[in-house]
Amino acid sequence: MAKGFTLWFTGLPASGKSTLATRVRDILLERGLRVEVLDGDVVRQNLSKGLGYSKEDRDTHIRRIGFVCHLLSRNEVAAIAAAISPYREIRDENRKLIGRFVEVYCKCDLETLRQRDPKGLYEKALRGEISNFTGVSDPYEPPSAAEVVCDTAVEDVNTSVGKIIRKLEELGYIPAGDARGYTDEEEESITQRLRELGYV
Repeated sequence: MAKGFTLWFTGLPASGKSTLATRVRDILLERGLRVEVLDGDVVRQNLSKGLGYSKEDRDTHIRRIGFVCHLLSRNEVAAIAAAISPYREIRDENRKLIGRFVEVYCKCDLETLRQRDPKGLYEKALRGEISNFTGVSDPYEPPSAAEVVCDTAVEDVNTSVGKIIRKLEELGYIPAGDARGYTDEEEESITQRLRELGYV
C-alpha cells in the first residue's frame, strides 16, 4: 500500500485551485491511489460552519482542514486540500503536522482574477461592498518555498497539472506514468468543459 501524503493548493479566489485539484485527483485515482479532496468552500459549509472571516476564524478553518488531511495521510490516503489558506504561518503549521506535505501555489495576477471571476466578487470587493475579501481588503501571504508554483494566468491547465504530477513522481509519492493521464477524447471533453467555465 502506498504511503499517504497531502497536496495543498493555496492561492487567491478564482486562481484555479479547485480546477487543478480535480484534475490531479482523477489522475491519482487512475494510478490506483486512494484520494480525498477537501475543498475549502465545502469544508466551510460543513466542518467549519458558523466560522466567520476574521483572522482567528480563518486560522481555525485552515487548521481543521490540515488536521483532517493529517488523519487521511497517515492512513495511506492522498489528501488534496484546495483552500485559499492566506496565512503562511498556518500553512507551515500544517506542513509540520503532516510531514509528507506538498504545497502548490496557484499564482495569478489581480487583473486576470477579476476577468475570470464568474460571480463578480472582486469587483464588489474593490467597490467596498464585500469586506474581508482576500487579496483586496484582507492580506494574502504567498508561499516562500512552495514545491510547485503554477502561474495560472499564463499556463494552461494541462501544463500546471503536468508540473504537479512530475513533482509527486520525483518525490516518490506516486508511481510513474503518463503525466497527462487521459485519452485524446477525454482530453477534448475536459478542455471543452474548462472553456465553458472560462478557465481556458
